[in-house]
Amino acid sequence: MAIWLVRAGSHGEFEQKFLDDKRVYVTWDGLNTNIAKLADRDALFETMKSTYPGAKQNRLLNWVRQVWPFAHEMRRGDLVIVPLKSEPSIWIGEITGDYQFDAKAQDPYFHWRTVKWVGEGVPRSHFGKDLLFSFGAFLTICRVKRNNAEARILAMWKNKWKPETIDAVTAQVETEDDETGEAIDIEAAARDGIARQILAQFKGHGLARLVEGILKAQGYTTYRSPEGADGGVDILAGMGALGFGSPKLSVEVKSQDTPIDRPTVDKLMGAMSKFGSSEGLFVSWSGFKPNVQKELAQSFFKVRLWSQKELLEALFANYGALDEDLKAELPLKRIWMVAAQDEE
Repeated sequence: MAIWLVRAGSHGEFEQKFLDDKRVYVTWDGLNTNIAKLADRDALFETMKSTYPGAKQNRLLNWVRQVWPFAHEMRRGDLVIVPLKSEPSIWIGEITGDYQFDAKAQDPYFHWRTVKWVGEGVPRSHFGKDLLFSFGAFLTICRVKRNNAEARILAMWKNKWKPETIDAVTAQVETEDDETGEAIDIEAAARDGIARQILAQFKGHGLARLVEGILKAQGYTTYRSPEGADGGVDILAGMGALGFGSPKLSVEVKSQDTPIDRPTVDKLMGAMSKFGSSEGLFVSWSGFKPNVQKELAQSFFKVRLWSQKELLEALFANYGALDEDLKAELPLKRIWMVAAQDEE
């Protein structure tokens, strides 16, 4: 059994398509050629060269190295890792079908393989740091083998995707360099490190304390309920010195490691009436089930959903205005660097 990484777009723009269709796609625009019928990689290179006449040779070779295995090396029973951009989670699919090509499909969905999702929304924090580094390589499609990855991911599957055991992480064996020296997504790696620090420092109800600190930095006056039953709301927040200004927020914070479903979000909307708030904010460290965002479109002007991604963005934007005690618990430093070029 091999483990493959397949990205759903550089910005996650194809994620919902992957999840809804139960397929993984090759997402190169305009690549309307049956790869299975090409004799070898050289033939694919020539196809790429004619399809993308402005691309440099090294970039074309990079693309060939990624696309060729999708049609010729993946097998039924292999696992596919799909890291999401919209949520701090990873979906894992078991390949159930052979390579398929449809010249009449909507661009870029000409090439696909069917999958059965065997791991839905597994939190990134469940995987060892080294595996997350492999998942963060700047490649759209590649095989993941480093540090005994195949055996470790199979063990996680058998253990119903619970966090890796300490023994599994410490028994890493450096194997063939499957990413062949490709650059790592440093931004994603840094976010994972900050996320681990937040989990360590703000466990359970402590996450509500961090969210409250961010809201205060944004100019809200807050009330945070004590740990225990909270009536459906962890934080009440109003703008201004006394908190009587608008907007008035009811905020629910969940630090559990499973995505939140629609009924749980509905409870917050019910609590908003109880507390007389005009808007609601639901913060879920593990994100939300795929249908939640779509179904809440009608409540766009009443409720906002923050997953780990939005929480981190709000933290970074307001870090300088945080209480000094919070900054001491979560010391961060901004570093500027040259951005890596996206080679797909």
